[in-house]
Amino acid sequence: MANAPNIAAISGQLELIVEQAKALEARFADELAQVHPEFRASARNLLAYIALRQVDIREPQEQLAFLGLSSLGRAEKNVMASIRTVQKALGKLLTGQDYELDGERRNFEQSNRRLKTHIEDTLGTRADGREVHIMVTLPTEAADEHQLVCDLITAGMDIARINCAHDNKATWSRMIDNINRAKKETGQSCKIMMDLAGPKLRTGNLLPGPGVLRIRPKRDSLGRVIAPRLVRFTSEDTQWSSTKSAVVPVPRQSIEYAQVGDVFLFRDTRGKKRKLRVMRKDKNGLRLECHKTAYIATGTKLKLKRQESGEKISFRVGKLPPIEEPIVLNEGDTLILHGDSTPGEPAVVDADGLVVKPAHISCRQPEVFCFIAAGEPIHLNDGKIEGIVKSVSDEELLIEITHAKSSGSRLRGDKGINFPKSDIRLRGLTETDKTNLEFIAQHADAVGLSFVRKPKDIIALQEELKKYPAHRLSIIPKVETVKAFNALPRLLLATMRRYPAGVMIARGDLAVECGWERLAEIQEEILWMCEAAQLPVIWATQVLERETKKGRPSRPEITDAAMSQRADCVMLNKGPHILAAIKMLDNILRRMQNHQHKKTPKLGKLSITEV
Repeated sequence: MANAPNIAAISGQLELIVEQAKALEARFADELAQVHPEFRASARNLLAYIALRQVDIREPQEQLAFLGLSSLGRAEKNVMASIRTVQKALGKLLTGQDYELDGERRNFEQSNRRLKTHIEDTLGTRADGREVHIMVTLPTEAADEHQLVCDLITAGMDIARINCAHDNKATWSRMIDNINRAKKETGQSCKIMMDLAGPKLRTGNLLPGPGVLRIRPKRDSLGRVIAPRLVRFTSEDTQWSSTKSAVVPVPRQSIEYAQVGDVFLFRDTRGKKRKLRVMRKDKNGLRLECHKTAYIATGTKLKLKRQESGEKISFRVGKLPPIEEPIVLNEGDTLILHGDSTPGEPAVVDADGLVVKPAHISCRQPEVFCFIAAGEPIHLNDGKIEGIVKSVSDEELLIEITHAKSSGSRLRGDKGINFPKSDIRLRGLTETDKTNLEFIAQHADAVGLSFVRKPKDIIALQEELKKYPAHRLSIIPKVETVKAFNALPRLLLATMRRYPAGVMIARGDLAVECGWERLAEIQEEILWMCEAAQLPVIWATQVLERETKKGRPSRPEITDAAMSQRADCVMLNKGPHILAAIKMLDNILRRMQNHQHKKTPKLGKLSITEV
């Protein structure tokens, strides 16, 4: 049982934390002086939280809980007021002297208002009835499919994310035009965040394969066709970007001659007899249905059979885009990662199955080779493939694959490369990023800074944005490297030099770098630190990933989505079932906000208690 000496000791420990917080303020005086006035109180609270977490207070927490007092387990938002409140309560137990909490109450109220203001200024107003924002990464189709953007906003998208690592300014412009038009039509708000590509290491291009299109109808679990595959025939002298149908370029005459009900007969690349029936004809071409799997290649001969006359007219398929043939890697394989831009290729084997030439692929940033040493690990494709660097030269790395799927893992172009144990030193803001910033400053509400490693990466972006003083652009550093996590307090202080701002927990690369088993612990610590800094947090990467990609969520990702309610914004990636994923996430977040706010449980009445 806690007695008077215990209470005095606890109060003394808390006073030491208060003194350490003051010492940290003095130590970080220069950084505090650079913080934006709107973040000044938040920065001091962050330092107080660091002081609190520099000591192990688990035993005093148990004693405080026994006494019916706050154990400081949810003190992030206002550390000093929480400590002072507990100290006054302990003093009452020791001396019986009454106390008042008007000052602490005002501090709590001010902290709540500050965080709410920071969230709204960074992420925009909340959706009606939902506390947490939803961000969605736009697919390329959003540039040309206005209705898709309208549907995304209507479903619950509060923030549209455009990834500058893909597409180009012309495509981004069309996306933004569709967003602005959709906002007017729906009457709903939607902010725009554009991610700078940053110094992310990626694989280069692969040697293009043949122009082939696979057409596959939808089947049930027994392999029976339950829905035909939609195919779109367009004139080979026009462009069509929709992904809802398989697009096949054909001569304009074949479209003009065809009518609804006509059939196109052909043998696919495997020699299988197949047919496509015309279901609709419009200004964009023909819409057809296919009930069997077929492979169509550039030059495939098509025979149009006209329903009314029985006449048969032959045509050939126009040029289809080449498909990328991935490199399949197994454990024990050798992969050469080279600096020149030669397209990658799978391994070459002889008639006996012996490797004559190992697989190779380029690295888009070969300047990192000088930071790599033999014996260090390498992760490819978001950690799905692992290897060990066996040798290093200025031109290439020789890699032995140590982990891959039993059936072989596929490596494609433009996939992430991580060296989790290497001391890579690259500038956080690339020349390409600087070129894109003018466009971003003119059209976006927030800019995401990828692969931050040090405070100077954030400061470099802030200095670059001074060229565009007319634009109030939020900065969102993405924590996705071990270096960023280890330097998190200073990164947050650097972020707070400009207002408004937030932080994204980019869990994909972070998991690869820190190790899967540490991800849960690390994301918790980032959430705590950001709440102490009163910075909005975006919970990102693979939220409802199976629902978005396959239309059927896994049970663990439902729990993950529920846990994401503790952030201020949740990011969904693009996928064919994105609308359903948004609606599901919206439903989950609305339900969870009745039970929890960040770390704090809300003890409302439970329906199951009605017995």
